[in-house]
Amino acid sequence: MRIVIPDDYQHVIATLDCFSRLAGHEVTLLHDVQPASTDELAERFADADALVLTRERTRIDAALLDRLPKLKLICQTGKVSSHLDLQACTERGVVVTEGRGSPVAPTELAWALILNARRQLVPAIEAFKQGQWQVNMGRALAGQTLGIWGYGKIGQRLARYATAFDMPVLVWGSDNSRAAAEADGHRAAASREAFFAEANILSLNLRLSDATRHLVTLEDLSRMKPDALLINVSRAELIAPGALLQAVNAGRPGQAALDVFETEPLLDPADPLLNHPRILCSPHLGYVEKNGYELYFGDAFNNLLAFFDGSPNNVANPQALGKTRSG
Repeated sequence: MRIVIPDDYQHVIATLDCFSRLAGHEVTLLHDVQPASTDELAERFADADALVLTRERTRIDAALLDRLPKLKLICQTGKVSSHLDLQACTERGVVVTEGRGSPVAPTELAWALILNARRQLVPAIEAFKQGQWQVNMGRALAGQTLGIWGYGKIGQRLARYATAFDMPVLVWGSDNSRAAAEADGHRAAASREAFFAEANILSLNLRLSDATRHLVTLEDLSRMKPDALLINVSRAELIAPGALLQAVNAGRPGQAALDVFETEPLLDPADPLLNHPRILCSPHLGYVEKNGYELYFGDAFNNLLAFFDGSPNNVANPQALGKTRSG
């Protein structure tokens, strides 16, 4: 079986314990960071029976699928999202399987960003390396209100962290989210406007969909306090284009910490977000963690082997199972 795994930026997939499950198969790992064109992808995937995708790094659309007549299976690590045209896969008889997600690593990364941004560790450490001592003054988290938009697995975990740090929690989101937060002893915001106005630190923890794309507006951000901090480890597209930079430049919120960007990988060192003195950026590390990778790729490899064993499971498009492909 010929398997191609693109976007192994860090050269780590072959080091995972679960990689041994593919022993005996022809596996090609691709390590390019620069996005590839459709022509390049078609050439690299030409002989593949199966692709194993790393989250949403490579876009699979109808135009690419039409040039891959041998492809039978796409194994998604985690859940299928908008990077993959599921209908086009189904129409062409390409089966797509998906795995699970885990809230652990992204929640820990969000908390690391909160701590680093509030205590201003990065500029302090960089100045220290240049021979300067105690150049700034950070802020403790105790007593600050953590606003959480989206009380799912990550939001709930963040709320538990906040409680451990003596921070009150304020939640906004669906009726179910607000009710669940209140049942856990937290406070639901009286309104969307009050949520943005009251939070000292505000974390966006929503899935990206047509309903949530560009949901957060400049008007929302402008209601935040001048010393407030916005955290986004979910998806950059939750915020209207350009709104965050404009809002921080205007002083509301006073800080932001980001792990996600509209263009990924973001490789322009002159990007204004990367160079803003009040914005802390990390290169989408939320899910890039050893145990998480073992989970994501372990599921994907199990799904792959089950499919070619004749016992497909975790299929996102079961309508494709009855179709046959040449190659």
